[in-house]
Amino acid sequence: MSSETSGKRRFTPEELARLPEFHHPRVAPGGERIAFYYDGTGRNELYVQRVDGDRTRISDGEVPRAARWPIEWDADGERVFFHLDDGGDEQNDVWAIDLDGDAEPVIETPGQAVLNDVADDGRLLYGSDEGEQMNLYLFDPESGETEQLTENDEPVRGGAFSPDGGRISYATNETAAMENRDAYVMDLGSGESRRLEIGETGSQTAAVDWHPDGERLLVRDDTEDFTNAGVYDLGDDSVSWLSDGSAEESPQAFGPDGETAYVLRSERAGRTPVRYDLTTGDAAMLDLADGVASLAGGEHYLADGRAVFTQTTPASRSTLLAYDDGATETLIEPDYGDIDPDAFADAEYVTYDSEDGTEIGALLYDARDRPAGDADEETPGVVKVHGGPHGQSMQSFDLYAQFLVSEGYSVLLPNYRGSIGRGREFQQAILGDWGGAEQADIAAGGRWLGDREFVDEDRLGVFGGSYGGYSAYCQLTMYPEIWATGVAWIGITDLQLLYEESMPHFKATLEQQLGDPEENEDLWRERSPITHVGSMEAPVFVVHGVNDPRCPISQARTFRDALLERGWEEGPDGDFEYEELEEEGHGSSDAEQKVRAFGLIGEFLERRL
Repeated sequence: MSSETSGKRRFTPEELARLPEFHHPRVAPGGERIAFYYDGTGRNELYVQRVDGDRTRISDGEVPRAARWPIEWDADGERVFFHLDDGGDEQNDVWAIDLDGDAEPVIETPGQAVLNDVADDGRLLYGSDEGEQMNLYLFDPESGETEQLTENDEPVRGGAFSPDGGRISYATNETAAMENRDAYVMDLGSGESRRLEIGETGSQTAAVDWHPDGERLLVRDDTEDFTNAGVYDLGDDSVSWLSDGSAEESPQAFGPDGETAYVLRSERAGRTPVRYDLTTGDAAMLDLADGVASLAGGEHYLADGRAVFTQTTPASRSTLLAYDDGATETLIEPDYGDIDPDAFADAEYVTYDSEDGTEIGALLYDARDRPAGDADEETPGVVKVHGGPHGQSMQSFDLYAQFLVSEGYSVLLPNYRGSIGRGREFQQAILGDWGGAEQADIAAGGRWLGDREFVDEDRLGVFGGSYGGYSAYCQLTMYPEIWATGVAWIGITDLQLLYEESMPHFKATLEQQLGDPEENEDLWRERSPITHVGSMEAPVFVVHGVNDPRCPISQARTFRDALLERGWEEGPDGDFEYEELEEEGHGSSDAEQKVRAFGLIGEFLERRL
């Protein structure tokens, strides 16, 4: 579909790719300022904004171009910590930059460092895989000393200081059930840890926030299928559950006075904030627009007690809001440049049945609904597959979906088995079955989309990144009869090779999902797309970042070589196309990279669909 088609284009791909975005808003100690990444200059930079709206850019190229990793304030609110890697390789060091723009490294480790929390006295709690696994470390800036706190064989995640800084909470697994996760509290003085008495073996449990009194924790657990929020009392090991189990509710934080708690309720691919009164147990749904909301990081609340939320819908970009009892104040408005905000397509929540009758939820973007669209036209279709696999396509602004719709493609975003938001059973249905039932769910979505009267079933493509890229490869090799083409972005082709080259905590994730690679060798081989490369019929576009540590570039090169050995020719007029992206890791938020991505994908799909 030509980019020059008269009357069809609402904006150019470059205009869309260059729309400025903010990322990782963090409320400072005291609640008077907010730090965030923003790419209004064309490059990702770090900004600090006062609540009254006065905004200052404090970085000038010191921070990473891609805003993958979160930021954190120091205890005094005078510096901001950020993660710095080399061209997206995620081998992060932790840096600090002050409000005058002076930056320096704070934590330098071999491997990956992830800052978890900052104590009131300035100590830093971070995770690192510098040993044999991702474990927690304590860094004291005054003395310059580092102490390893945990020595677990399985990854340790989500560390947080207690209010007095004398204890930490974290989550890990110490059972034989790889899918299990339990919550722990460690006394930093004695080094002793205790597991919180929640959940059952195989459930996912975590402590999310400390109560101001230091004796209670906001916890989550999915033993009863849906994730529930509760308050755990360390004094008597009891839990007061807030959720009634009727919907997925992920706890976020206690209120600033400790009398309330905020959770996010997930339904129909949307996410709504709910505030619980801890005394009465009453729940109040916040009066925000339908779509997806999330509580800002850091202190979460302004000095006057208002909660800070990010809010977005499928047709509107992210806004940062201060909320109190139904009244909202916009702190950061979305920048639409020269694009009319009404130009973006909305999504419809739909369901369809997979081949075994399982109901799959999805979001549908009908290209006929775009401005200047033709209600009678038949459009090509694209199934866009989310990553994870424990991710979710949500009712939020999706840049790539909007790009595809603007090019004239009707787009389906399925939440296949393994997706979050529908409970533990649905999420864990993928364990030991990568490349199995969840791929049947995606294939059924392709057939369902092709059955729409406005979609040309002979012009269907599949597109995804990360696990979505793995799915694109799986679809083209395992369900070749459905697809006219596919785009595999930073995807997986050889599971055994992936395991060999993965970081320790990613090895643990793969074992959780697929079992031991030696004991389950046949499964690992069978569910690798490269095993079925001979079954491919449609052209594929292989796109991969050379610095990707999650799905290394060898995944793309191995598949390319297999296609060449099969006799396929590479190139715009050939059987497949191939592109390596320099200075890019596992995807990127950088504007220039997005411009390049839109150009590559758009031109390929125009040729093939």
